[in-house]
Amino acid sequence: MAGARGASLLGGSVARLTSESALPASVLLASKLTGRLDVPGGRLPFPVAESLAPLLPGGGLRRGSVVAVRGSTALLLALLTAATTQGAWAAVVGVDDLGVLAAAEAGVAVRRLALVPRPGPDPARVVAALLDGMGLVALAGAGRMPSGAWRSLAARARQRGAVLLPIGRWPGADVELDCRAEAWHGTEAGHGRLRSREVVVRAVGRGAAARPRTARLLLPGPSGAVG
Repeated sequence: MAGARGASLLGGSVARLTSESALPASVLLASKLTGRLDVPGGRLPFPVAESLAPLLPGGGLRRGSVVAVRGSTALLLALLTAATTQGAWAAVVGVDDLGVLAAAEAGVAVRRLALVPRPGPDPARVVAALLDGMGLVALAGAGRMPSGAWRSLAARARQRGAVLLPIGRWPGADVELDCRAEAWHGTEAGHGRLRSREVVVRAVGRGAAARPRTARLLLPGPSGAVG
């Protein structure tokens, strides 16, 4: 279930910013914070699920980096799970059909999740404001932005120690995660419910991520979270 109805079912614990006219004022709440919403202090990477750690340099989402996610919204949610449950704030911009309940079932701490499904005519400005105050910011539709906006947002993430998670292709990403579905499990006897999906995730990037890495995962696993 998506949208405001999903937010209502969860007691309004997730911020869902839907009005284009109200959006700039809303995101200013992030950009005007005197301290970051994630835990201040050291520069350790944001944590990820144990099964995802081998795909990422340092075993987590390095602050100030760009990590592109291709092929799976479930993979994006899996990347947000550990960080939000340990205190980081996250935002997802431009994904109109992302359901609040789906995020909760994936293990995301939705009380620290902001959804901006319709960011208006200037999504780069919205993302820039969110990077000022949130630890992880995902963005769909980056291909429609000028290349100058890409460079500006990558620099903003680097300056603020946030992680930018573009959904789709992002030239120059520090890491690119490409998810390919292999098989669903749960109906092998000819009946039952689909309970888990086997996927292969390939990681490649720059610097410490230049050597390609591959992992076979359950996404979602039987519990809904990555396995």
